[in-house]
Amino acid sequence: MLGGFGITELLIVLVIVLVLFGVGRISKIAGEMGSGIRAFKDGLQGSEEEEGQAEEEPTEVPPPS
Repeated sequence: MLGGFGITELLIVLVIVLVLFGVGRISKIAGEMGSGIRAFKDGLQGSEEEEGQAEEEPTEVPPPS
C-alpha cells in the first residue's frame, strides 16, 4: 500500500487521468518532464565542473602599488 492507497485505487486514478487528459497530452507532458530533468542534471554537472576548475586554478593577486 502506498500512503493508504491500494492497487485498485491507483488504477482508478490512472484511468481518470487518462480520460481527462488523453494519451497524446500525457505523452507530451512526460516528454517535457524528461527534458526538464535532463536539463537540470546537465546544469548540475556543469556547476560541478566549474567548481572543480575553480579549485584547480590558483587566483593571482596583484602586487600592492
